[in-house]
Amino acid sequence: MIERPLVTLTVCVRNGASWVDGCLTALKAQTYRPLEIIAVDDGSSDGSKDLLLAWHDEEAEVPIRILTQPAEGLSAGRQLATEEAKGEWVAITDIDVRPEQDWIETMVAEIKPIAEEESVVAVTGRTVFGHAGDVVSRVRSVEIARKYRARPRKTSLANGPCSMFHRGSLLEIGGFNPEWYHAEDMEVSLRLIGAGGTIVYAPTAVVHHVPEIERKRFLGKRRRDARAHVRIMRHFPRRKRIGPGLDFIGSSTLVLTILPLWISALVSGLPFAFKAMTMGEWSLESVEQWWQTKMLIGTLALMLVHEVILWRGPLGEVNRGALREGKINVMAIWRIRRLTFRWSIALWQGLMLGMVDAIKGKNGHRAFFKK
Repeated sequence: MIERPLVTLTVCVRNGASWVDGCLTALKAQTYRPLEIIAVDDGSSDGSKDLLLAWHDEEAEVPIRILTQPAEGLSAGRQLATEEAKGEWVAITDIDVRPEQDWIETMVAEIKPIAEEESVVAVTGRTVFGHAGDVVSRVRSVEIARKYRARPRKTSLANGPCSMFHRGSLLEIGGFNPEWYHAEDMEVSLRLIGAGGTIVYAPTAVVHHVPEIERKRFLGKRRRDARAHVRIMRHFPRRKRIGPGLDFIGSSTLVLTILPLWISALVSGLPFAFKAMTMGEWSLESVEQWWQTKMLIGTLALMLVHEVILWRGPLGEVNRGALREGKINVMAIWRIRRLTFRWSIALWQGLMLGMVDAIKGKNGHRAFFKK
């Protein structure tokens, strides 16, 4: 009989009181044994810490340990749990996630390499985002589903909500750096691959994410994604990476183009506005001529490109999927356009914040100039 490795299942919490009991119930219901659970409270102020401590039971059949720390961030919490883990493998998830009962069981089944050159150091499952009937959660649900459909077996990212790492390999590359701002899963994944490891995607190892229904929260996460992406591209440029390319970027590249398109459309109208203000007497014929020759064609062309981006290709699938179960009407289309436009703004804001981080050498960036 092959010995089954001990797995330490970890989750970090900051102000997630409404999710604590549901998440820990799902973690304790895992079918895999031997298993232990570590939950880290990251300086919560909403009662999450007390809810977590009520679950502390080191003598249970599945031991549960609750650790606490000041508000130091997700990377610091994941690192604390990794250092305290007793398992050969360390699984990570998020407090707003509900794993299926065989999640760990399915990932453990994938740790055996299928080729001599493989050294499996991480296994990542599939996250299914729920939706609650609103545009934001539908967009998020469809986008994530599209990303996972395109994933190969060997992947470049062990996603934070649904992955498992070989603890020794993780600690060997330094683990999770508390200085990292967001995207700690991507940083760790690229370091593991750079050290010669393989990350395997197990599509049947499923966890369910609660619907992401708040527009502010959705945009905040996209802003943080873009901000962290600057650090990733700076520290891990393509010429220095080995293994598979980044396979989880999604629609962001296309969404980035929307803000410049709208700015171009507005700027194209400035000559017309200037002409209208300085032409003296108003003449309908001259206004029409100017509109037709200087603005209409250019603006309509830009808007046509915008529409192609919105409804064709990867982003089009997101938008069409968001409408599929609802009524296709003018207001629904307007809500999607408005969300996508604000999404583009959030991405550009994140990129600019990331550039500032790089210049200042903050949030996990190497400083440009050493003191």
